[in-house]
Amino acid sequence: MPRQYFATVARGLESLAAQELTELGAQSVEPGFCGVAFQGDRPLLYQVNLWARLPFRILLRLEAFPCQDAEALYQGIQTLPWQEYLTPDYTFAVDATGKTPQLNHSHFTALQVKNAIVDQQRQQFGTRSHIDTQTPDVRINVHLHQARCVVNLDSSGSSLHRRGYRPAVGAAPLKESLAAALIRLSGWQSDLAFMDPLCGSGTLPLEACLQGLRIAPGTFRQGFGFQTWPDFDAALWQSLQTKAREQQRSHLPMPIWGSDQNAEVIDQAQLNAQNCHVADYIWFEAIDLQDVEPPTDSGILICNPPYGERLGNPRELGDFYRQLGQILKQRFKGWTAFVLSGNKALSQSIGLKSCQRKAINNGSIACQFLKYELY
Repeated sequence: MPRQYFATVARGLESLAAQELTELGAQSVEPGFCGVAFQGDRPLLYQVNLWARLPFRILLRLEAFPCQDAEALYQGIQTLPWQEYLTPDYTFAVDATGKTPQLNHSHFTALQVKNAIVDQQRQQFGTRSHIDTQTPDVRINVHLHQARCVVNLDSSGSSLHRRGYRPAVGAAPLKESLAAALIRLSGWQSDLAFMDPLCGSGTLPLEACLQGLRIAPGTFRQGFGFQTWPDFDAALWQSLQTKAREQQRSHLPMPIWGSDQNAEVIDQAQLNAQNCHVADYIWFEAIDLQDVEPPTDSGILICNPPYGERLGNPRELGDFYRQLGQILKQRFKGWTAFVLSGNKALSQSIGLKSCQRKAINNGSIACQFLKYELY
């Protein structure tokens, strides 16, 4: 019988993540709010954690039950056979999200779930698991919504957007999962040149390079949540990792470029490229925007200029956006450019007519992903 899973994703990327999960072999894929429900077996769970570029976490659904108050929550948790997922020699933690009218504090909800689990353990084993909020063997996720409680095991551990290759970041880094989504939305393939003239610590070029070389995004992580579960299949996991390495490409047909006026963040980008073993495939340079030139006659350009939310003063950024628009228009004929903008007034300063736009959230900032065909 297939297991029920749920991949959490950034708002607005549900349909795109559903496509990715389908490509990875997921069944009964259904996009929802900030996530995608799907079905599959244990190999698929491992495969999705290793290969999916867009989700934050992959949750294994255990149960869902009516839950209006603390007593219903306690009783519902107690009905689950926790000995199958968690014995007293394993540590655990509980993450709680959502609320009901009577359960509106996540800390209390998590405490009630913890109490129900350890009380069951004491009854069965005479002892209980210890709590480890940082690196638990088993991380339990409960979500309250419309007087129901959904109970999951978090198979990912830390968020999947933390690939493990990027200890060095700029002041306002783009999440790796969002960068991967932007690249997918752009339609870029490895037979096209790729450039980010405002690359910061290099997330967009790095994610493009990983996609182009068919390197699994989970390759550089220290571990996943499912690796400390009681039913972890080490031989299966090893075989999937071996197969992933065998699928990697050894070259890219077209160049990938990243530049930024800040030499220090370019040093960070180069360090990140070394950490994921792609330093030989990306050309990072410290270049002021006004000096940027296209490396080829055509290609895909994606950039994430400051919006004035975390970096830059909106009043001073108007000139910068106008300069960006002029450079795209004058120097990048034959290219397709994409700009992620969280400031409508600034995006209008680019002075080019976008042929397509998509609403995307960059964290808590509502953005537009603007496409420009440059002739």
